Amino acid sequence: MTSSTDDILVQIRNLHFSRGKKKIFDGIDIDIHRGKVTAIMGPSGTGKTTLLRLIGGQLRPDAGSIIVDGQSVPHLRRRQLFELRKRMGMLFQSGALLTDLSVFDNVAFPLREHTKLNEAMIRDLILMKLEAVGLRNARDLKPSELSGGMARRVALARAIALDPMMIMYDEPFTGQDPISMGALVQLIRLLNDALGLTSVIVSHDVQETATIADDIYVISEGRVVGHGTPDELNATESEWVHQFMQGLPDGPVPFHYPGTRYADDLLAGAGQGGES
Repeated sequence: MTSSTDDILVQIRNLHFSRGKKKIFDGIDIDIHRGKVTAIMGPSGTGKTTLLRLIGGQLRPDAGSIIVDGQSVPHLRRRQLFELRKRMGMLFQSGALLTDLSVFDNVAFPLREHTKLNEAMIRDLILMKLEAVGLRNARDLKPSELSGGMARRVALARAIALDPMMIMYDEPFTGQDPISMGALVQLIRLLNDALGLTSVIVSHDVQETATIADDIYVISEGRVVGHGTPDELNATESEWVHQFMQGLPDGPVPFHYPGTRYADDLLAGAGQGGES
């Protein structure tokens, strides 16, 4: 896949990151293109959420570069990093709504914190964002009165409140019923295209993510093991990527924890029993 550098919003090169002795990333390269939906996929525990935190500057890499819209994230000063984050929306896996505030006030929160807009303009903007996610008439409800799918959509309205250039989604489909999941899938694609966003989805839900992703990176054991469009990855000759995309129980990632053979274990036990 070829493109100009101007087409790349997030460029990651030779990224290394560890937690203690555990190597999370071992020299990965990733390009996230402007206006596209890019998925970062892989089994649980492969560092997908950690990658979002590195892009947002919450964590610093051990080595390598992370360039977001021409700025080196690890080298930004605190004020510069905060300014960049205002242009990066985030949909947390839990939704992270403020429980004591109404739906309206949750979505209004970033506008009141980071802008000097008057309340009349804030009201119009919030109603616009809530209308986009189908929840304008739920604006007076509290988070405790929302279903899981509704709460996720309110969190999405809040994520686009400041009209960011990019939204990062951390496992957006986890815990959703089929109807809520379908609504979220449609919303992510619709908002990305209608608002000219760049979307980064971290997920292990293959089917849902593949229906809306333009580009997919599959990560395992600290490295990128597959990259391409959904069609390209479905046609890959990589046994590992094929196993992950098809959800196969056995393959390069074995079903059984490695160790001695079952028959050997049984024979060893039989030998011990015979001696007693």
